[in-house]
Amino acid sequence: MRYIKFFKELSNKNVNLVGGKNASIGEMFQELVPIGIKVPDGFAITSEAYWYLLEQGGAKQKIIELLENVDATEIDVLKIRSKQIRELIFGTPFPSDLRDEIFQAYEILSRQYDMKEADVAVRSSATAEDLPDASFAGQQDTYLNIKGKTELIHYIKSCLASLFTDRAISYRASRGFDHLKVALSVGVQKMVRADKGSAGVMFSIDTETGFKDAVFITSAWGLGENVVGGTINPDEFYVFKPTLEQNKRPIIKRQLGNKTQKMVYAPRGSEHPTRNIKTTKKEWQSFSLSDEDVLILAKYAIEIEKHYSKEAKQYRPMDIEWAKDGDSGEIFIVQARPETVQSQKTKEESQVFEKFKFKNPNEKKEIILQGRAIGSKIGSGKVRIINDLEHMNSFKEGEILVTDNTDPDWEPCMKKASAVITNRGGRTCHAAIVAREIGVPAIVGVSGATDSLYTGMEITVSCAEGEEGYVYAGIYEHEIERVELSNMQETQTKIYINIGNPEKAFGFSQLPNHGVGLARMEMIILNQIKAHPLALVDLHHKKSVKEKNEIENLMAGYANPKDFFVKKIAEGIGMISAAFYPKPVIVRTSDFKSNEYMRMLGGSSYEPNEENPMLGYRGASRYYSESYNEAFSWECEALALVREEMGLTNMKVMIPFLRTIEESKKVLEILRKNNLESGKNGLEIYIMCELPVNVILADDFLSLFDGFS
Repeated sequence: MRYIKFFKELSNKNVNLVGGKNASIGEMFQELVPIGIKVPDGFAITSEAYWYLLEQGGAKQKIIELLENVDATEIDVLKIRSKQIRELIFGTPFPSDLRDEIFQAYEILSRQYDMKEADVAVRSSATAEDLPDASFAGQQDTYLNIKGKTELIHYIKSCLASLFTDRAISYRASRGFDHLKVALSVGVQKMVRADKGSAGVMFSIDTETGFKDAVFITSAWGLGENVVGGTINPDEFYVFKPTLEQNKRPIIKRQLGNKTQKMVYAPRGSEHPTRNIKTTKKEWQSFSLSDEDVLILAKYAIEIEKHYSKEAKQYRPMDIEWAKDGDSGEIFIVQARPETVQSQKTKEESQVFEKFKFKNPNEKKEIILQGRAIGSKIGSGKVRIINDLEHMNSFKEGEILVTDNTDPDWEPCMKKASAVITNRGGRTCHAAIVAREIGVPAIVGVSGATDSLYTGMEITVSCAEGEEGYVYAGIYEHEIERVELSNMQETQTKIYINIGNPEKAFGFSQLPNHGVGLARMEMIILNQIKAHPLALVDLHHKKSVKEKNEIENLMAGYANPKDFFVKKIAEGIGMISAAFYPKPVIVRTSDFKSNEYMRMLGGSSYEPNEENPMLGYRGASRYYSESYNEAFSWECEALALVREEMGLTNMKVMIPFLRTIEESKKVLEILRKNNLESGKNGLEIYIMCELPVNVILADDFLSLFDGFS
C-alpha cells in the first residue's frame, strides 16, 4: 500500500514519513516487543497521504493565504484563521484510492484481533512532533474507542485538521517551525481495555529535579486521557532504578490521588466515543496499580530508556504512556517519546544550582491553598480567573492564571503568566509539561482554587518548598540564589547533609556531598504518618480510638494501620537513601519528646505531662518500654524493609539518647529481632553522642556499636 505502513514496518528512521509518535511505536515493535514489552498493534497513515489530501482542490494554497501575516499573539485573529483552515480540511474529501487503503488496513487489523470491527485509538503524529527539544504536548488530537469505517474516516480527518488549531499554530510559531513544513501522519492502534483497568504516564527521570535514577509513574482508573489532560489528580509512584535492576522491590514513594472520575467507553451511537463517570469510594480510596504492576512498568521504562539512549548515542530519558487491560490484566506501552525539559538542559545549566527563596523567610505568610508543585520557582501577581477559552484575550502579561484545568489551547495565556494554578491535574498532565518547558511556576490539583480566589486578588505562588506548592495571600518578595557547582572546591573535611524532608532529597543530592549525616525519623513520622504511632497500634488491634475516622482517612490505599505505618516510613527513608545511593545515609530512629508526640493526632491519649520533656520519656527509653515497644518494632520493620526489600544497603541506623550500657543491649536486641543486626548485609549501627555518659563510657558503648555520630 502506498499511503499505509503497519507498525512492524516502521522505526525511528521513518520520522519524516510518519512523525515522531508513529515512528517511535514502530521502533518499539521492532526492538522492544521481542524482549517482552507489550505494544498494541496498528498502522500509520503516512505524511504523504496528508500532502495528497491538501493537493485536492487547491487546499494547500488556500492555507498559505490564510496564514499569511498572522501574528500568533493576536488571539482573536488566530482563532478565526485556524477555524477557517480546519473547515477547509474537513470540506476536502479523501481521494478514493487513499480511502480504500485505509479501509483495507483496518480490515487486516480487525482480523488480527479476531474482530469484525476493531476498537482503535486514532492519534495524530506530526513530523516535527516528539523531538527532544519540543514536547508538542498534545498539540494535535487523539480519539479513543473508534469503531467502524465511517467513524474511522471521520476521526482521521479530525486529526489532520487539528494540525491547525490556534494552539498548534501558536506553538509552531514560537518554536520557529514553518507551518507548511510540518506534516501530519495518523496512527491507528488497537485499543487496550483500560476503561476496565487503569492507565497513565511515566517518566524515566524525575520531572522536577532531573534525578536520573528514579522512574516516576502516574496512574488513574480508566482510559489515560484524564491523566494526560489533567482532569483528575492521579496516583503517583517512584521506583529506584539501580536496585530494581538487582531484582529488589524499591517502590520508594506512593501518593494516593483522589481520582474523582474515570473515562470509559460510551455506548455506540453516542455523540462522543468516550465519557467520564464518577469513581466509587472504593476506587478513589484505592491505588489504581498494584505493587507488581508498578515494578513491571518501571522495568519497561528502564528498557525503553536504555534502547533510546543507545540509538541516540547519549543519555535520553523518556516520557511514556501506558495502559493496563482490565480484561487480560496485561500492561501495554502505547507511546514513548523523549523527555523535553530536564534532558534539554545544557551542561552549563546543569552545573548551576538555582534556589528561589523569600527575601524575608521569617515573615508570617497566610497559606490559603496548596497542591502539587511544578518546577521550583516563585511567582506573584494579581489573579485572573478564566473559566473558558472565550475569555482568554482578557488575560494580561504578568497575571496569575487560575482555571479549572488547562489543555494546550491555553498555552498563549500560560506564556504571559507569572504563575499558573489549576483545580485539577497531576505532575504529568499537559499543563505541567508545558509549564516546565516555558519555565512558569505552576500548582496543579488545587481543589477549589477557582472558588477560593478572585480576579484582581494579589497572591504569591511558591513551588520552592518541596513537592507541595503553596498559595499565599499577598505579594512577598523573593530572590534567586545561584551556585556554580563547577566552581566549588573539594573540601578537606567530608560534608554530610542533614535532611528531614524526603521530598527535597533528590534536589539536595545534586549538591557536593559525601552522604547524609542525619536523616530524622521523627520528621517523617510527623509529615507522613501525622497520627501518634500508638493510636495506629491500637487501631490495628481493633481497640477504640477517638480519632478513628481521621486516621482511617490518612490510611487510604493501605491494607491496615501497620501496613500504612511501615510502608510510609520505609518510603520516606527509602527516598532519602535512594537520592544519595550508594553514599551512606545515617537514619536516626525517632526522638520526639513527649510534648511533641502529644501534638500529633491522637497524641493526648498516650503521653504523660512532663515537667522537663528534654530529659524525660524520649529516645531509647521508649523503645523497650512495655507501652511503646510494639510501635518501635514497626519502626524497625520499616528500616529493615528499606535495606532488604528495597535493596538500599547504604542506609545505616543511629540510636539517640542512650543513657546506659544495659539500655543499649535492650535496644540492640529489639533491632536484632527485627532483622537489623550489625554486620548483617553490611549494616552499621551507631550511637548518637549527646549525653555526658556517652563520652565517659565511650569505650563501653563502642564495644556494642559500630560508631559514634
